[in-house]
Amino acid sequence: MVEVDDRFKLASRRYATHVKVVRGGRKNEARLVGFTEFPYHAQVGHVTLKRMDNVGIVVDDLDTTIAFFRELGLDLEGRATIEGEWAGRITGLGNQSVEIAMMRTPDGHSRLELSRFLTPPTVADHRNAPVNALGYLRVMFTVDDIDETLLRLFKHGAQLVGEVVQYKDVYRLCYIRGPEELLIGLAQELG
Repeated sequence: MVEVDDRFKLASRRYATHVKVVRGGRKNEARLVGFTEFPYHAQVGHVTLKRMDNVGIVVDDLDTTIAFFRELGLDLEGRATIEGEWAGRITGLGNQSVEIAMMRTPDGHSRLELSRFLTPPTVADHRNAPVNALGYLRVMFTVDDIDETLLRLFKHGAQLVGEVVQYKDVYRLCYIRGPEELLIGLAQELG
């Protein structure tokens, strides 16, 4: 096994070919030089992580937000109302009622859980916070053509935060504000 920072261990020697040990500088410094998806699991201590299941975003207007993410290319996987004391025991909110919509990326590997709380009402609003605000959520998607995607999303109210910038010969990147001022990153791979 390869040790990284004396805290993390990679579960399989197959991962070791993707970690480069750098001589000099810090003792036993390891640098990730590539990643290949293997059917194995990374193990940290006694906990095995299988995957990241979804990212949750709380919104006021569920229908508008669903339409926006559909235009971006996500599929609506399902929609339901989750309510009752059992759900509140998970979230710590007590007896809750929330409408959810699960959106899936075209490759099927990532999901957004869009939630609209009926009870209890939302208590904080950080939608207008800048990207460097503590605890702020930003979701980034890779798209085929950033310009074409922006044109489609502008019709749904998206606004460019800064500008579209090219990073070397690798990516074109930008941040937009989507429905309800959600911060969304777009990336177009080049070459």
